[in-house]
This record gives sequence, C-alpha cells and structure tokens, in this order.
Amino acid sequence: MNADLLVKLYELPDLAPAIQRQTQAGVTIRRAIAPEKHVVVDWVLQTFGQAWSSETEVAYSNHPASCFIATENDGIIGFGCYNATGKGFFGPTGVDETKRGRGIGVALLLACLHAMYAEGFGYAIIGAAGPVDFYARAVNATVIEGSSPGIYRGMLTGKK
Repeated sequence: MNADLLVKLYELPDLAPAIQRQTQAGVTIRRAIAPEKHVVVDWVLQTFGQAWSSETEVAYSNHPASCFIATENDGIIGFGCYNATGKGFFGPTGVDETKRGRGIGVALLLACLHAMYAEGFGYAIIGAAGPVDFYARAVNATVIEGSSPGIYRGMLTGKK
C-alpha cells in the first residue's frame, strides 16, 4: 500500500482557473447532491469498485455532501470525495479512463481541498496516494514517512 501524503491547504493554487478551463471545455465541476446519490455511487462502483463506492456513500452522509463530481453531456465522468474514510482525508477520487489528461482530476482535487479549507482544515491527508507525482505537481503534496498502511491497516477487503 502506498504512503499517505500531506497537503498544506493554506497554500493551495487558486481554484477559479481550473474550474474555468473545465467550463470552457464543456465539463461542469460541482458538489454532488442527494437526489443523484444512486447514480454517483453506482457509477463509482462500476468504474472503480466496491471500496470506493462505500467511501462515496459515506461522503454523501456528510452535510453538505463531501463529494464533488465532474459531468459532461449530462453524464458523470469523474468524482472526488473528502472526509470519507477519516476526517481531514481527501479521497477517493477518479476520472473515467477515456477522459483523463484534460485537467478534470486537478479541478476535482482543488474543489475538494478548497472546500476542506473553507470548513476549517489547515491540512489534508491524501490516503494511500497512488500517483504521488501528480499530487506533488498539483498541490505540492509531500510524503508522510512511515504512513503505510496507516488508517487502512487491517482493512477488510472481502477477499480470502
């Protein structure tokens, strides 16, 4: 399992340019709302699996929902959650494989992290971060030494 990363929320890049780039490209980045929970959770399940869909359901239990989505042509193409597995944690997050490389992931990341900062967090943890270089470039995230497996220690996977 990968190490966790730490992000200084008080030093984030501005959110507006990332959102504007997506808007100009026909992609909407917004906070998810309750009536579409089944659509979002089902999409996450089908696209990324049960563990991430479980975390997304938890993000929906927060008020407001701590989940942002990316939509294009009335369909979901990406999502990002925070405060799901633990308070102060960013993730899970993902973008449809065919839509990657367009800045959607960065916009979702920044939307979530800016929301966390607005809610009073000074730092965010990216749990078991996959693409460390992506997070380092996007938000200057740094590795938390000795953090693997961290909060995920002993997690049940349903596999024997």
